[in-house]
Amino acid sequence: MKPVWIVDDDRSIRWVLEKTLSREGIPFKSYASATEAISQLEQGIEPPQVLMSDIRMPGQSGLDLLQEVKTRFPSVPVIIMTAYSDLESAVAAFQGGAFEYLPKPFDVDQAVELIRRAIDESMHQSGAAEEEGLVPEILGQAPAMQEVFRAIGRLALSHATVLITGESGSGKELVARALHRHSPRADKPFIAINTAAIPKDLLESELFGHERGAFTGAQAQRRGRFEQAEAGTLFLDEIGDMPSELQTRLLRVLSDGHFYRVGGHSPIKANVRVIAATHQNLETRVKDGLFREDLFHRLNVIRIRLPSLRERREDIPLLTRHFLQKSARELGVETKRLSDPALKYLSGLDFQGNVRQLENLCHWLTVMAPGQQVEISDLPGELREAIPMAIATDWESALEGEVDRMLARGLGDVHGVLAQTFERILISRALAHTGGRRIEAALALGIGRNTITRKIAELGIDGGKEALAE
Repeated sequence: MKPVWIVDDDRSIRWVLEKTLSREGIPFKSYASATEAISQLEQGIEPPQVLMSDIRMPGQSGLDLLQEVKTRFPSVPVIIMTAYSDLESAVAAFQGGAFEYLPKPFDVDQAVELIRRAIDESMHQSGAAEEEGLVPEILGQAPAMQEVFRAIGRLALSHATVLITGESGSGKELVARALHRHSPRADKPFIAINTAAIPKDLLESELFGHERGAFTGAQAQRRGRFEQAEAGTLFLDEIGDMPSELQTRLLRVLSDGHFYRVGGHSPIKANVRVIAATHQNLETRVKDGLFREDLFHRLNVIRIRLPSLRERREDIPLLTRHFLQKSARELGVETKRLSDPALKYLSGLDFQGNVRQLENLCHWLTVMAPGQQVEISDLPGELREAIPMAIATDWESALEGEVDRMLARGLGDVHGVLAQTFERILISRALAHTGGRRIEAALALGIGRNTITRKIAELGIDGGKEALAE
């Protein structure tokens, strides 16, 4: 490993960091000014594994050094230190590509942890570059997603009407677009409309168009979405919320293949493949009289059910990597990555917003996470407060998840809290098993009678019946 460079005009800071790195077995070099460090780089000296630099020094500043390093060696993580924790310095540091911003005075252990994170990042960057290549239109390795892929493949040569069901944010439009791209209509238009997002009075005109003078404000003829999608595919999202009168008109189009513009008298032939989607249970809406049964059967020729993210947790690492790369490309920054504990934590969360929520989270992390490697503590507060679902059947994995959550929240005495909880559950369940008889419970647990009596008192376990039972 290459040395960590320490650049600070304060000799005492250099001395503390030197002693700390020596104790940790991390090689280092120290410089008293940015000018000296830049001179070393100009002479062709091998760049550092990680650079730690003060921001304000006589002569060239830490920001000048940051710019020089990032220009020559963009993969080197730079930690900026400063006793002046002002907004301008922080913004300038991060805009310059700093790995982290460390205000003085800092805790030595905190500095070591940060340096190790930066070293890990540097080692990762120095490895083989991640090939992004051509990204598949839909990502998924879970068995439920493989079923979706198979369905799309079987429909490749079909013009059949398709109904896509799944929770909001699960990617129904992506499936609709994939069906279009792999169909005989691929070179024709794909037109999408969210029927729940358009006011009832305007939806008819949006779908079927209108003639000039058909209603107040209709100053010119307008082609609707059915005409725009001619010979192609029309995607009707949230079809379950379509008003009943428009359900009748849609049924007529699907039945005889013709429609009328609003205010029109001449039928127009519709050569359009309809793909509909909904997050609602249409069978239930039919029973409740909210959706036409005949329209439901017209739409439900072939149904594809898209699984929620909770049903395909094994895809979360794959999706996270993809969305982080996508956000980095859009923002023109380096791609961030999640540490193994952070990725495991995310994989256990109950994403109510499904894939869309995960994508938004990755964009947030690209902008807000301090380092290139994202830890649990870097996640938004509302996610750190969430309790992950147990993704493994063994209690040890569940315990690991709880420890990660408590550490991320910065709770004190994690050991004491969990140890007490562990003992309370053990003793309570043993007493329940023995009908409250303490001696039998103690024997079953392999502890002494005095120990179980003391623990019952210490942990506040209800011992009313237990005392009588003995």
